[in-house]
Amino acid sequence: MTTTLQNAGALVGRLLLAGLFLPAGFAKLNGFEGTVGYIASVGLPAATLAAAAALALEIVGGLALIFGLGTRWAAIALAFFTLLASFIFHAYWAVPADQAYVTQLLFFKNIAVAGGLMVLAAFGGGQWSIDARRVS
Repeated sequence: MTTTLQNAGALVGRLLLAGLFLPAGFAKLNGFEGTVGYIASVGLPAATLAAAAALALEIVGGLALIFGLGTRWAAIALAFFTLLASFIFHAYWAVPADQAYVTQLLFFKNIAVAGGLMVLAAFGGGQWSIDARRVS
């Protein structure tokens, strides 16, 4: 694969991953009370703090991926967040059988997203990123 294709792939990958987190962060911001209620409904303590931290991570992390700024750290933080959220909010093994299929799909989708984020963390944002410009 040529360097141009690799860099284009890294950029598109960053944008697609950010497309999951940035809108989710803004949705949490716009529906903050609902987010707090959802977090509290699964028994997590400090639901307001957790909601604020989640929306901040999704917005800041999403922007970091878009611009390729602190890409590796953003990817690691978002991967950890995604894995944690998967086990808490998509515990397909603990829901009624009629809900298990969709919950299991969401769980494994998130596992795959975390895998993609770890690849991004391992290889960086590519040459078409602010990170690459800062090193040069």
